[in-house]
Amino acid sequence: MTTLRHYEPWTLLDQFRRDIEQMFARGGTTTDGDSTVATSAWIPAVDIKEEGNHFIIEADIPGVDPKEIEISMANGVLSFKGERKLESREHNNDYHRVERLHGTFYRRFSLPDTADADKIAASGKNGVLQIKIPKKEVVQPRKITVQVTD
Repeated sequence: MTTLRHYEPWTLLDQFRRDIEQMFARGGTTTDGDSTVATSAWIPAVDIKEEGNHFIIEADIPGVDPKEIEISMANGVLSFKGERKLESREHNNDYHRVERLHGTFYRRFSLPDTADADKIAASGKNGVLQIKIPKKEVVQPRKITVQVTD
């Protein structure tokens, strides 16, 4: 005996729409376990490089004062967040135009065990945030001599 099932192709899309609406109803936050994490209005482009004795993260953040960026490190995760506030005004005899580019950003990166979290340094110049993460010095194994006793 064959059982017929009703199939609704839009169910998954409907659930996605409801989830998005719920997220915006909570003011742009998502819940991750016991913590609430703010979502980003925009996501800066990031380059990650590994060089000889350090890692470098470079983020494009035009229009953001580097002093206004909050960088933190906890449990092997490096986070940085901030807000961009730009306004462009154009006046002409025939029209008046104002454009604003704004929004918060939030990025997180898991760092390898070789990263030295105590020596992380950050700098900003020309709209680029650079975070330099030194590697821990490699500890050489120590050879232990076995003494022979009588």
